[in-house]
Parts: sequence; structure tokens; C-alpha cells
Amino acid sequence: MSDLFDVFRLDGRVAVVTGAASGIGRAIADVLADAGARVVLGDLDAAGAQSAAREIAGRGGTARAQRIDVAARADHEALVATAMREWGRLDVMANVAGVPSDGPLAGVSEAELDRVIAINLKGTLFGCQAAVRAMTGRGGSIINVASGAIDLAVPNYGLYALTKAAITMMSQTLATEVGRLGIRVNVLAPGATLTNFTQRHLRDEQGEVDPARLENFLSAMRGRSPLGLVGEPIDQAWLALYLASDASRFCTGQIWRANGGQTIPR
Repeated sequence: MSDLFDVFRLDGRVAVVTGAASGIGRAIADVLADAGARVVLGDLDAAGAQSAAREIAGRGGTARAQRIDVAARADHEALVATAMREWGRLDVMANVAGVPSDGPLAGVSEAELDRVIAINLKGTLFGCQAAVRAMTGRGGSIINVASGAIDLAVPNYGLYALTKAAITMMSQTLATEVGRLGIRVNVLAPGATLTNFTQRHLRDEQGEVDPARLENFLSAMRGRSPLGLVGEPIDQAWLALYLASDASRFCTGQIWRANGGQTIPR
């Protein structure tokens, strides 16, 4: 190895990232591209994905953007097909896209149950299935995003949490099934991170971010962390780079927590 950091380089490799128009997904796409990967950015927000891809290209990277409804199996197949058509391989699949759901479990409607399971759980499984087919014969790294909600029961987060817990078990089981193919499967379980995902807690009746609500949220999240910090998308992206790279070649079936210690039992 000519340089210690060469093990983190992704030159010549190809990555697909869902939920790449904003937040954690966009940060992961940016970091993987800056490490040398050619990246396909998938998101329901096609314009946002295009904007992110243009920014990557503006920095000298290589990226394509494509609309995806992660609840549709065919859209995952099409996203991976773009990577294979453009560059002939897939080395990294980051299944980041997901949706929140608030409210007590006793009141969850069947429609909401179906919606959240379709996007969070089925969407992740479909991405894994498409990736395994493309990676067979070469190997690769699948990174699935769960949540700190898998570690800490919080009222009114139950439906979201159960889908993320299911993603964790699905990922660990898949790791045992595809390891012989040279495919690694790992899970990110982010702590509280400031993204569009969390802004639903911060908006007033007019849909604008309320500074008082923002400060209350930040204060509460800092209070849960021994470090007194609130996460940013880049905190998850650095961990995703490790899992995408050869530095983590001996790591599979694990849950990786960049969460500031928010879920330490105490």
C-alpha cells in the first residue's frame, strides 16, 4: 500500500445510492464520489437527484441521477441496470431512502402500515435483491440504513421503529446467505441527525422552521448525547465510506452506530 488512505479509495468502483437527493443519502453519494466511485443517485425527487449529480460532476466526479419509487421492485432493477449499462459493474449499494411515521401503534391504520412497510422494508429488500444479482461473481458491499430507534423504545415511533428493526434482521440474515459470494451486508443505525427527515418536528402552522422549536429539538438531542452533539449527514457518510471500502473487508452482518452515544443504556 503506497499510502495509508489508499484503502479508503474507491477509484474504478460503482455505487448506487437511494434517497440521494438530500440528507444522509446525498452526503453518502457525495463522499463515495469524492473517494473516486462512479455513482448512480436514485430518489423520488428526480430534480433533487439531478442537482446533486451536477454538483458531483462540477467537482470532477462522475454521477448519474434517476427517479426511483423504492416501493417498486422494477425501479430498483432499473437503477442497478443503469449502473451496469454505464459502467459494467456494481460494487456498493446504499439503501438509504425511507419515510417516518408518527403516532401510537394502537392507532396505526392499515393504509399507513402498508405505506411504511412498502417504502422502508420492502424498498430496502428490493434494493438488496437487485444488488446481489449484480454483485454475484465480483462481490461488493451493501449498506442498509436502520435507525437508533431499533435500540430505544420511544412513544409514537413504533411503526417506524419496527420497520427499521426488520431491516436490521433482514440485513444480518442476508449477510449469512451471500458472504460466500464475497458480498458484505452491514447496517447503519443513525442517531438524531439534522435533515429534511427531522424537520417535520420543527415547522410551525405555516410550514416554516420555527427557531424556538429548532432550539428545543437541538437541546433535547444534545441532552441525550454524552458528547453534547447532534449528528450531521456527513457523520453517517464517513461511516458509509468505511463500509464501502476495503478497510472494512472483514466486516459483515454488523450494526454500526454513529449516534453520539444517544442510545447508551443509562
